[in-house]
Amino acid sequence: MSQAINDNSRRESVADTLNSARFSAFHLKAIFASSMGFFTSAYDLFVIGSALVLIRAEWGLSAHEVGLIASISLIATFLGAYVFGVLADRLGRKTVYGLEAVLMTVGALLSAFAPNVAVLLVARVILGFGIGGDYPMSAVLMSEYANVRTRGRLTSLVFSAQAAGLVAGPTVALTLMAAGIPHDLAWRLMLGLGAIPALAVIVIRRSLPESPRWLARVKGDGVSAALELARLSGGHAVAQQPEAAIVRQPLSKYWRTLLGTAGTWFVFDYAYYGNTISTPMIMHQLAPHADPMQSTALSLIVFAVAAVPGYLLAALKIDEIGHKRLQMIGFLMMGLMFLLLGAFPILSQSLLIFLTLYGLSYFFAEFGPNTTTFVIAGEVFPVNLRTTGHGISAGTAKLGAWLGAFFFPVLIERVGLHDTLMTTFVFSMIGLVLTAVCLEEPSGRSLEEISGEDALLAAA
Repeated sequence: MSQAINDNSRRESVADTLNSARFSAFHLKAIFASSMGFFTSAYDLFVIGSALVLIRAEWGLSAHEVGLIASISLIATFLGAYVFGVLADRLGRKTVYGLEAVLMTVGALLSAFAPNVAVLLVARVILGFGIGGDYPMSAVLMSEYANVRTRGRLTSLVFSAQAAGLVAGPTVALTLMAAGIPHDLAWRLMLGLGAIPALAVIVIRRSLPESPRWLARVKGDGVSAALELARLSGGHAVAQQPEAAIVRQPLSKYWRTLLGTAGTWFVFDYAYYGNTISTPMIMHQLAPHADPMQSTALSLIVFAVAAVPGYLLAALKIDEIGHKRLQMIGFLMMGLMFLLLGAFPILSQSLLIFLTLYGLSYFFAEFGPNTTTFVIAGEVFPVNLRTTGHGISAGTAKLGAWLGAFFFPVLIERVGLHDTLMTTFVFSMIGLVLTAVCLEEPSGRSLEEISGEDALLAAA
């Protein structure tokens, strides 16, 4: 944050100083440390779809076993987000940041060496618990370090690393299969490689400073907060105005906001994870004579051509368009794509038309609720409830993701692809309504204004 802040003749609080800070080398370090976790999370959660094509053939799995392996880590993610979210509000962000990366490393390595279904399920639980903890920690730390003007962009950049993870999964799978590596070894390498980026970020995450906002307004240690702010900025950011801890409010006072953040994320993740993890299966239905390598290549085309631009455009435009508004646009457009695919089966007779509409659903998922649900949940709660609120929202979302990942393979086999896609249209419309009714627009406002912290301090 060097060369970043304000005229030191102005008496500003820690929050005021951070809100007006310009982008700096420290922000780059924070983005890298946070985004690498999301790269790992996306890779680990979605590569299982490609790996399961090979595991199913080797172990002779049923549709229910495939659904359980694909989804069990999402249940653990649900629990991890809740637990780490509460702990980070009570103990501090730095105290728990990095522990989740250790769990992701252990889970990925154990997955690679699993001798049977039971061990693989245990490994995916450990992995998912760590991934769950990464959601509230990465989102909130980035939003609390960022300024008002570019907060959405910086937090979106962290989340956009998911795009790289989405592409890396099928790319690794395709490379291993194209190299002629035996399938029983290829899927183990796919799962085990997720440990490498997780290991790479453990040290750098532990070196990040404690959030000055949390120190000042939750712990009530304004002196340490000011010192931490000065340290991370190389002495350029100096907060001079004394700052008191906020009056803590129970989470129940934010029920409508929580319904907006958790509810929209839940319905989105049902559709998104169900589709994404089942994409190789969907591609196989559309091209039944394609081998696993060809089905994986089709999945990669969808992710690379449609999803990645959506992530990048969201990061560039989120603050300009508005966080809430972008979420509504995304829900509306992705819902429209699912409606067309579900209501008009004739469109699936052309692989090109299907891939175009299916790809557009991914574009508007990324240029919309997949990014904004992550960003908004880290903005709208007061500092003493921020990781708790985000953790509950992310955890509830992963419950929806589990339902999608578990039931999509079953639904596709029992009721068909098109009726399955119609359910995603319904869920998209629910997300649109919840966004409109339950959430305010956070764009261009400080965290303190959005969450009502300033009013709490004024009333104290």
